[in-house]
Amino acid sequence: MTNKLCKLFVGGLNVETTDDGLRKYFEQYGALTDCVVVMNQQLGRSRCFGFITYSTPEEADAAMAAKPHVVEGNNVELKRAIAREDANNPDILANVKKIFVGGVKDHIEPENLTEYFSQFGAVEKAEIISDKQTGRKRGFGFVFFEDTDSATKAVLTKYHTINGNKVEVKKALTKQEMSSTVFNVLKVI
Repeated sequence: MTNKLCKLFVGGLNVETTDDGLRKYFEQYGALTDCVVVMNQQLGRSRCFGFITYSTPEEADAAMAAKPHVVEGNNVELKRAIAREDANNPDILANVKKIFVGGVKDHIEPENLTEYFSQFGAVEKAEIISDKQTGRKRGFGFVFFEDTDSATKAVLTKYHTINGNKVEVKKALTKQEMSSTVFNVLKVI
């Protein structure tokens, strides 16, 4: 999981930016273990995006928090790198602050969710959903983060263990967000 939190995507690079130029700029936030500007092999020129990998998640967080970034004259977009197999997954791509937590056992309280998920960023609130008539817990809840990056970090790992209970996390999407995210994914394909 740690490595997933260390790798960042950098988009909108100047066509002239090299690995060294990218490294020089982003080393101000921490030690880079990898840095690459993606090249078009046929044309031999930059595709204007790249990836950087920090040695610790805290360094990657520092770079994410320091937005906006201007590298060699271009405003660049910095996001968590998404694994290729997740590239069309709306649960990962959605830009939301709320995550769904499934498989929550009765002994888990909202405070447990807040305490656990605060490792990914500041939590505004956590709730466990109960049946309105019986008051019994329904086995799922939601965590609301202060920013979208924290939600993305939390869902990069699908299963988490909280107080001995294995739970599954996904980004919480409204029906409208699910249909627009699917539409956007289809536009990309």
